Amino acid sequence: MSTKQQLMEAKSAYHKLMTGQAVVRIQRDGKTVEFRAADRSELRAYITELEAQLSTGPIRRRPARVSY
Repeated sequence: MSTKQQLMEAKSAYHKLMTGQAVVRIQRDGKTVEFRAADRSELRAYITELEAQLSTGPIRRRPARVSY
């Protein structure tokens, strides 16, 4: 499974958790991983990791400074 497919699957699973589904399952490193509502932060971290691999994650910039 490609990284992009993994990211799509993980985001779908996160959406299901956030909208009330109690348990979601995804494929990760060739294994089925189960997440529960209490594991949202772990799943979010996994999504962030995949986004970083694809360089599609949010770009964090330092605040702009104004000099006079």
